Amino acid sequence: MTKTAVVAGVGPGLGAALVRKFVAQGCRVGMLARSRDYLEELQDELGEENALAVPADITRDAAVASAFAQVKDRFGPVDILVNHASLSNWKGLMEITPAEFERAWRVTVLGALHCSRVAATDMLTDDRGGTILFSGATSSIRGRQGAIDFSSAKFGLRGLADSMARELWPLGVHVAHVLIDGIIDTARVQEQMNPDPDEPMLKPDDIAAVYWSLVEQQRSAWSFELEVRPSTEEFYS
Repeated sequence: MTKTAVVAGVGPGLGAALVRKFVAQGCRVGMLARSRDYLEELQDELGEENALAVPADITRDAAVASAFAQVKDRFGPVDILVNHASLSNWKGLMEITPAEFERAWRVTVLGALHCSRVAATDMLTDDRGGTILFSGATSSIRGRQGAIDFSSAKFGLRGLADSMARELWPLGVHVAHVLIDGIIDTARVQEQMNPDPDEPMLKPDDIAAVYWSLVEQQRSAWSFELEVRPSTEEFYS
């Protein structure tokens, strides 16, 4: 059966890899992000019958409601949601402004709340069930110097996911948190960081396969949290 998925926070890295993976598995995907240009580029690549570009500011509940309505009108009720959007100003305590801090929280945590409430409404209707996934990071469990907004928001996002899992699992909605503990190998990272060829890095397509494995899990053996990292990282030495 064809499933409808929404990925909130689609860019040319892991977000795009998630969309491609879900489409390859037969899903029709609504793609949410603030910028229209890249969404439409990805829509052209995958075809409008498979992927729908929906520019939206997920910090606004009305914008989220409108975006999901567009997806549902095209593809039907939502079966899968990936809360992937995040924001950081990469500043420490004394540099960041309260407005910058609040904006990071609104995009990462409040945006996920808005999206989850709309998606869960579909999933709980007629006991349809579904899957809601959250993109975590190393900063979800360990604070990061110089990224006080990002770390705080990711901690909050993990708490949101945990609370939702306790509420929704008994109702047939699988909520899970993917803790991405490593550097994702993207064109932007290669350009900005120029990493050593031996630097252990995570491939976006491989991470996307982990997300899909969560969608396929049977209810008798659901996972709440999966942690992914490169096998060559010093953690294992």
